[in-house]
Amino acid sequence: MAFPFNTEYPSIESLRERAQKRMPRFAFEYLDGGCNENINIKRNTDEIREIQLKPRYLKNYSKSRLETELFGIKYDAPFGISPIGLQGLMWPNAPEILAKASLKHNIPFVLSTVTSTSIERASELTEGRAWFQLYHPTEDWLRDDILKRAEAAEVPVLVILCDVPTFGYRPKEIRNGLAMPPQMNFRNVLQVMGKPAWAMETLKRGAPNFATMKKYMEKGMSIKQLGAWMNATFSGRLNEEKIKPLRDLWKGKLVLKGVVSDEDAEEAIRLGFDGIIVSNHGGRQLDAGESTIKPLSHIAEKYKDQITVMMDSGIRSGPDIARVMSSGADFSFLGRSFMYGVGALGDKGGDHTIAMLKMQLQQVLEQVCCEKVTDLPKYLVKE
Repeated sequence: MAFPFNTEYPSIESLRERAQKRMPRFAFEYLDGGCNENINIKRNTDEIREIQLKPRYLKNYSKSRLETELFGIKYDAPFGISPIGLQGLMWPNAPEILAKASLKHNIPFVLSTVTSTSIERASELTEGRAWFQLYHPTEDWLRDDILKRAEAAEVPVLVILCDVPTFGYRPKEIRNGLAMPPQMNFRNVLQVMGKPAWAMETLKRGAPNFATMKKYMEKGMSIKQLGAWMNATFSGRLNEEKIKPLRDLWKGKLVLKGVVSDEDAEEAIRLGFDGIIVSNHGGRQLDAGESTIKPLSHIAEKYKDQITVMMDSGIRSGPDIARVMSSGADFSFLGRSFMYGVGALGDKGGDHTIAMLKMQLQQVLEQVCCEKVTDLPKYLVKE
């Protein structure tokens, strides 16, 4: 069998180990960590892996296909790249690396408002296919201007985040100076000196910045002023009053990310969303919350005939994707997994990670004799 990726790193865990060796500790811990005691970040993956599939070896079977349709667009696999803030801090040029890989492999790439590539550049790299995740601004004029830019860039799907009503309490980020306002302390400088590949790439690409928001910022802001500006500019708490204008203004598909309750799923349907992403922000916001797979199962069962149901948080492999899809998700997204790939392999990391996940998922489908991804619920072992 020919492997379309670097065989030295055949799993997300092997990429994670390599990334940890190449990234400064403060950058790796920002990527890798959850909140408080990191309980829910572990629970996310552990409880996905409690799900089991039952093979059907003697059924009539031709071949397995990963192609999946989502919002009228045919993708080559049932998974996409989640939005991640400050990607350029974790690895220089990371969002552009992943955007290019998403186009090559025909999967969705979701750009964060607070990452280091602009809406316009992401759209250019993906030929108008990049989704955009909006952190809700406090000012209507700013919201409207960002939406106009997204529309001009032909963004097909707008994602609104609802699970950051307050900043998560993240001890490692506080220690490393990555809280708001962020700061670079002497310890971090020493860490950079010990990671020459990261340092050289950063010198080549330049210091990361909030590329989409750059046009709205005053020039020459200090780090402290930047933190205060970000706090004043964005309001993470959503309600009907904020959502209705967005639904009226945005003519494309509208998705709500961060849904983990029946009540919020019902409200999303009532307010006219086209889809929801069941997510707990990768375990970075509420350590006392459920894993994402638990609410996904009953939300999908109750509401997927009324709204598209997707999921992220905790997915680390092709078998994990199969488990999530078998539990009722129409589509899945991964965040950290792709950043581990970029941290490990740089410019080749996005391509490698997508190819590896496709291969892993293809093997699962062939093993259980499932021809279409949408048929995976038929292979779920039910309690």
